[in-house]
Amino acid sequence: MALQECHPTAILLTSVMAAVLGSLQIGYHTGNVNAPAKIIAQFFNETWRDRHNQTISDHSLTLLWSLSVSIKDFGALLGSLGVKHLADSFGRRNSILVVNCLSVVGACLMVISKAIKAFEALILGRLLFGLFCGLAMSLSPLYIQEVSPTALRGAFATLNQVAYASGILLGMVSGLETALGTVDHWDIMLSLSLIPALAQYLILPFCPESPRYLLINKGRQSNAESALLKLRGNPDRVLAELEEMKGEAAHIQPHVSICEFLKKRSYRLPIIIVLFVNLASQLSGFNAVINYSTSIFQSKFDTAKYLTLGVGAVNVVFTLVAFFLMEKAGRRRLLLTGFFCIALCNLLMTVADSVVHLVPQMGILQVLLVFCLISAYELGPGPISWFIAGELFDQRGRPIALAFSSMLNWGGKFVLALLFPPVLSVIGGYTYLLFMAVAIIGFAVTWFQVPETKGRTFDEIAEEFRRTDSLPLHNKNGFNTFT
Repeated sequence: MALQECHPTAILLTSVMAAVLGSLQIGYHTGNVNAPAKIIAQFFNETWRDRHNQTISDHSLTLLWSLSVSIKDFGALLGSLGVKHLADSFGRRNSILVVNCLSVVGACLMVISKAIKAFEALILGRLLFGLFCGLAMSLSPLYIQEVSPTALRGAFATLNQVAYASGILLGMVSGLETALGTVDHWDIMLSLSLIPALAQYLILPFCPESPRYLLINKGRQSNAESALLKLRGNPDRVLAELEEMKGEAAHIQPHVSICEFLKKRSYRLPIIIVLFVNLASQLSGFNAVINYSTSIFQSKFDTAKYLTLGVGAVNVVFTLVAFFLMEKAGRRRLLLTGFFCIALCNLLMTVADSVVHLVPQMGILQVLLVFCLISAYELGPGPISWFIAGELFDQRGRPIALAFSSMLNWGGKFVLALLFPPVLSVIGGYTYLLFMAVAIIGFAVTWFQVPETKGRTFDEIAEEFRRTDSLPLHNKNGFNTFT
């Protein structure tokens, strides 16, 4: 079914938009610490001097700031562990509402850190917010995929990444010195994520629970049918989807533990796919550019902060491009294109960095390559890495798979945020060759193992993995094709 023929209802659109408000918050706190980094680090220094009557050493301040940036990703890694329990115990929608309180408390701690002169409150706030990140970035795509019709599932799941990228851009704008990234207002800047958090509490309770959760997990067919009718508005489509859900329910075991998840034969190839696609996405350079773009540009241009703003704008534009292409080009083709372009950009960035001291004009090429890398990431690996696990596993395995995916994504972000500055200082531009190698691995795994899931129901996808460990990758009538 073509994208334009699906006619999503107002309730469906409202449900999806309410769900992605969590990703908007996450993106905001990813982008807002870049430009005002020196100002917040100065607050750390002043607090230390007031307590100990001496200035903190540059080395200690660098470590403290690296901890402040990376602890959000570490918290997200821990938060991912709770996805399955929350999703299966409280439901998909209600779990999003439960974890939203972590965002509210975390933001409040960050805001009051300045007033109480305690940088520990800011670090603790980012840790709590990180727990929210790990939970919300799994629960939101899980809910979105289970309320969306098959023909719109990938496009709507991509909206999660659109919201995330938009949040990064908003964070970058608010962090500018001409906005709120000043000595007087940086605490106000950190408080703005409370607006979408409160909006989510106002809207999401009026949206339906996942029909798949109600029917398959809870066995409440009448509630599932009622929720589907609200989401689809077409009784014929409701009946068809109910039959598809019943078919899936008949093929899956009642409960899947983590040990069973890891041992289950039909899950082996999906686990391998999720492992490599997610790590390749997170360790191929994008996160280094997002976290440290201002520092990368500062040595070459006086307008570094505004070039960083351009990074955020390109990020949003190409997530929107991915939204429109997701159900046309398919997941596999976008992944291949994205990884290939990322590898090429990293290679060229290494070359440009090696000769920029001889040809200063190469600095402009470096900026363009950063923009191209961002575009390639958001065209495929970025959005797809967050939701592909939800498509490759059945209803019982899906929450664990998305938790696993989230752990890989946030773990990769944490490692990169922590290690990129010291590695860059040791081997310089050759760091990008490491990113290139990772992207090549992602391309190879996608080429040989990743199936096309576009236009297929959850049960159709799961059935292919149930039948065999190896997919007919090059069979034109088979599962894994470009069509």
